[in-house]
Amino acid sequence: MPWWYATVGPVGVEAPRVNDRRAGEKFTSKILPPYMRKSPKVAEVLPLLYLRGLSTGDFQEALPTLLGKDASGLSPSAITRLVGQWTAEYETFRHRDLSDEEFIYVWVDGVHFRVRLEEDRLCTLVMIGVKHDGSKELIAVEDGYRESEESWGSVLRDLRDRGLVAPLLAIGDGALGFWNAARDVWPETKGQRCWVHRLANVLDKLPKRLQAKAKRMLHEIMNAESKKSAKKELKRFDEEFGAKYPKAVKSLFRDEDLLLTFYDFPAEHWQHIRSTNAIESSFATVRLRTRVTKGAGTRARALTMAFKLLAMAEKRWRKITASQLVPLVAAKAKFVDGVQETVGRKEAA
Repeated sequence: MPWWYATVGPVGVEAPRVNDRRAGEKFTSKILPPYMRKSPKVAEVLPLLYLRGLSTGDFQEALPTLLGKDASGLSPSAITRLVGQWTAEYETFRHRDLSDEEFIYVWVDGVHFRVRLEEDRLCTLVMIGVKHDGSKELIAVEDGYRESEESWGSVLRDLRDRGLVAPLLAIGDGALGFWNAARDVWPETKGQRCWVHRLANVLDKLPKRLQAKAKRMLHEIMNAESKKSAKKELKRFDEEFGAKYPKAVKSLFRDEDLLLTFYDFPAEHWQHIRSTNAIESSFATVRLRTRVTKGAGTRARALTMAFKLLAMAEKRWRKITASQLVPLVAAKAKFVDGVQETVGRKEAA
């Protein structure tokens, strides 16, 4: 090991005052200018506390407790300036060029939450995608009107005009107006209905005494090893509940083929592409903030808050399982029941 790798233990360092007000002996650091006197880690605390529900009026009491008496420079007014910066970041995000980006999978969903100073609830249209290396990235956070076809069409056309090419697979709830819009803007994109939403819709149409049994049968369909087995389990569910609870069975069989699209993709990716959990789990912090604060003050502030929380969560998003298979999917390799079909296998069959 080179000598300069040797450790000598902690070394005490006294940082000079950045804004020295001593008469005749004024000192200004050329290394650490006044506007950077806060530690980056401390600066991250401010948006996190605010976005998680701490109001600006509470910062005066909370910051000294959390960060010590020296936190007096971190006033609540810093949050007001930060919100302005987040708004500028959000506008830059909304108009960025996407011609160099390509997403293989995308999750889409509409998330509703309160706006305190308005009667209507905000419907936030969110899209998250998977890139060639398997990493996840936030694509869009837009204001919508009840997840309508017109709202989603506007979002998709804007993404297309900024250079985004159509993904291979989109995952979303069957009730979205997204699907009609996608047929117009992304006709080549395959669709996968969200199993979590579908299970909830089916169980809601059954009496409580039967929901446990129905849930087990629905999970057997969703977790079947092949498309053929899944269809067999679908038939069993129909035979069990079809006579007495036709609405539940009709709800399950709606867009049946689009519930089973995931079988045409790698089995290692099924846990990711069967539901919109990538969006639902990330929006948990947004819902926490709105519960604590009784909703954002305006729609613009709510969208900015949602964007910033998702942008912070994005730093912790993991790649999807077996990310090395994503380039194969992008190259349109054929998968049957989750296994890549080879020439030898095809001939043997």
